[in-house]
Amino acid sequence: MPKLIILGTSDSVPDENHDNTHMLLIGKTRRVLVDCASNPVMRLRRIGVEPNSITDIIMTHFHPDHVSGVPLLLMNMWLLGRHDQLNLYGLEHTVRLMEQLLDAFEWERWQEYPVDIKRLRNKNMTLVLEAPDLRIVSYPVNHFVPAIGLRFEFPGSGKVVAYTSDTAPTANVAWLAQGADILLHEASGESEGHSSAAQAGEMAKQAKAKALYLIHYPTGLKNPQDLVAEASRNFDGPVVLAEDFMEFEFD
Repeated sequence: MPKLIILGTSDSVPDENHDNTHMLLIGKTRRVLVDCASNPVMRLRRIGVEPNSITDIIMTHFHPDHVSGVPLLLMNMWLLGRHDQLNLYGLEHTVRLMEQLLDAFEWERWQEYPVDIKRLRNKNMTLVLEAPDLRIVSYPVNHFVPAIGLRFEFPGSGKVVAYTSDTAPTANVAWLAQGADILLHEASGESEGHSSAAQAGEMAKQAKAKALYLIHYPTGLKNPQDLVAEASRNFDGPVVLAEDFMEFEFD
């Protein structure tokens, strides 16, 4: 059955219990890593997933706390003997800068397996990938570099998960998360390109989401659970503080 595993929940400054925000989707034929800030090899192995089983990496935007680990993971895949094609997705801005970063590491000297780099349109309802048990579409969000949020649809169960990535409140989040069973909304604090927990609650309300999970939050807070109370003032449904290694199964 399809599964979503949260590998990290922190904003840009992680701590000993929370890595930077990234996650893994596991389906029958695809294993999709969403963002890659640090090197996820150890976290993948902790959940019983070999790095070379990853089929796809989606980069939501080009900021270090979301994509700086991509070159290291790609090198590790080579050192672990990868032969299968890897698909790498992102907006033109993200892909162009990632290609420059990989060139700086002279990756053509060690990249011996095929990497198919796919440029996504910066438009609503852009199809990212589709498999029998998983469909992913992207929407532009309101960050201070071009960024996308993602909608994960599981046809077998009819369940939907929406992930905002980094964003200030925007009508696109309401579309992205419309009727979602789970909305994973960032809560790093109200500022340019970001949202507070209260704003996340308001977006969950507008989207008519069934449950709100706060992610990409400041893990160094004295009491992060205060964010749940803050979001609950605007959203009547369940509000949960996401934690590293949370798993969701979609029968």
